[in-house]
Amino acid sequence: MAAPPPQGCRVFLNHLDSYCGRAIGEYFSGCVVGATLEKGDEEEEEEEDENDSPVEVPSSPKEEGYEIVGTLSKPGSTKPSFAQETYAVSPQDELLSHLLACDIVLYSITEDADQIEEATWAASALHKEIENFARPKLFILISTIMTWANTKLPDPENPETPFTDEDYRTRKSHPNFMDHINAEKLIVKLGKTNKNKFSTYVVASGHQYGAEEGVFHYFFKMCWLSETPVIPVFEDGKNFIPTIHILDLAAVLQNVADHRPKVQYILAVDSSRHTLEELVKCISKNVGPGKIMKIPKENAFLSKDLTQMHVDMLLVNLQMESNFLKETFNIKWVAEAGLIENIEQVVKEYKESRGLLPLKVYIHGPPGVGKSTIAEELCKHYKLHYIKIDDVISEKIADLEKMVAKGQDSVGEEGEDDIEEQDENIAVAQELLDEIKEKMKLNKEFVFSLTAPDEFLINRIMNLPESVVAGTYFTQDWFLQSLKLFRESNTDDTTVLNYFDELEIHPQFIDVAVYEDPENRFIIQKIIKEIGEPRNYGLTDEEKEILERKAAEERLVKEAQEKAEQERKEAEERAERMARLEEWNKQLEEVKRQEQELLEAQSIPLRNYLMKNVMPTLMQGINECCRIRPDDPVNFLAEYLFKNSPDIDWNKH
Repeated sequence: MAAPPPQGCRVFLNHLDSYCGRAIGEYFSGCVVGATLEKGDEEEEEEEDENDSPVEVPSSPKEEGYEIVGTLSKPGSTKPSFAQETYAVSPQDELLSHLLACDIVLYSITEDADQIEEATWAASALHKEIENFARPKLFILISTIMTWANTKLPDPENPETPFTDEDYRTRKSHPNFMDHINAEKLIVKLGKTNKNKFSTYVVASGHQYGAEEGVFHYFFKMCWLSETPVIPVFEDGKNFIPTIHILDLAAVLQNVADHRPKVQYILAVDSSRHTLEELVKCISKNVGPGKIMKIPKENAFLSKDLTQMHVDMLLVNLQMESNFLKETFNIKWVAEAGLIENIEQVVKEYKESRGLLPLKVYIHGPPGVGKSTIAEELCKHYKLHYIKIDDVISEKIADLEKMVAKGQDSVGEEGEDDIEEQDENIAVAQELLDEIKEKMKLNKEFVFSLTAPDEFLINRIMNLPESVVAGTYFTQDWFLQSLKLFRESNTDDTTVLNYFDELEIHPQFIDVAVYEDPENRFIIQKIIKEIGEPRNYGLTDEEKEILERKAAEERLVKEAQEKAEQERKEAEERAERMARLEEWNKQLEEVKRQEQELLEAQSIPLRNYLMKNVMPTLMQGINECCRIRPDDPVNFLAEYLFKNSPDIDWNKH
């Protein structure tokens, strides 16, 4: 028996936010290390090769879980709740340090071929660090059965003989999956150096389904949206497609981690052998219109939802059987028999994982109350199909009931073959009838009855523009006749609403006259609030791109408007400052002028005084100073003026 894996295993998984990564990561986060090891298992025999000794791993004294870490496919993605940490891919030395801290490294290359280079680098980088490992490490590459696509039949005389695990050395890859098979060979080679410290495995997965459905999502989505009357099958659809439920694949990986088997290459497929035609027909019957149509494979490339890889995978033709899983591993299968045998559970998982919920809304009310407008807006909001004929379900039920009743009355009148065929038709009709009635009871239906008095409706129609009324039953004669017919057909005893009451789907009444709302906006919001948020597919990539482009344009317009507004305010402020400055300068000039005038006015008496009393004496003093030429002319002149000034009375002094 292989020794149990180390306690407290830290598991690295690439692209935790992808379909495969998310499902496997969440599965492992709820597992107990060593849970698949059964007591009493015999010890595995050693291989003859000297490097084939059992992997030595320490025992686990108590139950331990797995710690999940890894990378994301998109940097902006939200870290899954089950993940302990998420890492960036670059720089590589930092990523390598995170890988070295893990006990198990899982790399899936089934969804994104660009991950092949990273996976082979990671395995090679770890291999170079073997001597520095503190504990043994396990590397598992999750590959695809597309690396077997061109393998020669094991028994050409019996084409139905399946490939098994033992045939892996003879496998020949599909031309577009050569990088995948090269990665497989490298991973197996790296694990042969020192198995005690670094063991490697390749798990070749069948086409994954379950939860979000992987490659089969194309058909599930087409069926759910009911945008086409038939679902396409490429080529003749006779090709066999190996499959495995995503949780069963996770269980295989869990067993590899627990058992550490001698065999390095493991085929992970369920026991089903279904063709593409059978798979698509089953999906169409249980989710979509129930019909299929075979088309050339070239038409597949017309769909933007299918890549070259998807088309290659859907056209593969392989019959495979994994005896190793049955004989060696302890797997509690979710869908061992395959997709078709477990379609009900698969559809349930699909709707839950995608957040899908059947939504049916019935709008009832008299003519002119706004049924069509409201119904169309609700269909846009919830992405529903707009059915104008309100009694289409009742008519279908009536037709089926007539078919059943007629068939029962005519039993014994036809031949045996006719009776068998008729019985089959009756059984199908009865089954469909029971299914419709059962779904009517179980599914969430919403019934809204719009009410309004005749006077309100007549006034509303009379106020409609002529361009709207023309060519409709809103013309006076037609409208009044339709309104009268509606009232006669919808009394308390005859109204169709009683049918829903009997199914315990109780109508909700909305009085339209209460709302002064010609465009029915408040009523639509009231109904949306009652129904809740949309539970259908999110926006398509094109719709997202349009919204993002629109948001970017609106942001640019807003920024331009804000910039223009800012520039306008700045210009106004500059203009105000200039105006204030100009006004200030004008006032300053006026003050200066007034001061100048005041000074001039005040200086006139002084000038007159100087001219009359000072200047004559001053001129005389200057002349006398020039004549005498004293040593201090200034002092001399001052004394002269003081002594000879005419307004000084010297007798007083």
